[in-house]
Amino acid sequence: MTDNSFAPSPAPSDVTVEETDFGFRSVRKEEKKNLVRGVFDSVAGQYDVMNDIMSLGIHRIWKRIFVTELGPQPGLTLLDLAGGTGDISFGWLKAGGGPVVMTDINRSMLSVGRDRALNRGLVSDLSFCVVDAEAIPVRDMSVDRVSIAFGLRNCTDKLAVIREARRVLKPGGRFLCLEFSRVQVAALAPIYDAWSFKVLPAMGGIVAKDRESYQYLAESIRMFPDQETLADMFREAGLSHVRYQSLSGGIAAIHSGWRI
Repeated sequence: MTDNSFAPSPAPSDVTVEETDFGFRSVRKEEKKNLVRGVFDSVAGQYDVMNDIMSLGIHRIWKRIFVTELGPQPGLTLLDLAGGTGDISFGWLKAGGGPVVMTDINRSMLSVGRDRALNRGLVSDLSFCVVDAEAIPVRDMSVDRVSIAFGLRNCTDKLAVIREARRVLKPGGRFLCLEFSRVQVAALAPIYDAWSFKVLPAMGGIVAKDRESYQYLAESIRMFPDQETLADMFREAGLSHVRYQSLSGGIAAIHSGWRI
């Protein structure tokens, strides 16, 4: 008689592995954060240069519009999620906003942002913290504004991020997201596709020595929810007075919602 007491049990037929997108690839949900971290570890040093190349410098205009929408005031606090190299945090402070906590899940990106802040003398009202936007270590109803710019599409559970943003907002506080979105001008679409999938990866290989990361970034834009779908996610998370503004024919969009 054979003793099978220590033989592995077969997996139940109804057990499924949860997957999510990593660009056009499907990966296990638990793998995505490490894959995204690898991308931004690779590109951190050239991130600002590549942003200029990717958007032909237009991202700077989008960010200025975004900071204006945030409504900086001395008495208001900002939690900047996926703060990267600091453009939104710096813009908020320069426009007269109150204290900022600049966060990013990627320590390499946050280090670049910290160095840029030191070089600009922007340290008195600015603090830094490595934070997973899906589980923000901030108490309920404690900040006036939450921002995320070009970071939500890299998060595994986007709805969890929006819910967390609402949780930490004070009543009357506002969450704003700037992200690449769905092109709304038909004539622009083929040009944009060619730029995204042919030019950008090639430029990433030349400038950042990393074609694959920029291929992922282009793919992640196409996998991101369109304007209306993201607005519905804001509402599902409990935000009120949700609206969005498309920029440059829908290449990017600003979404906003209030905690009432």
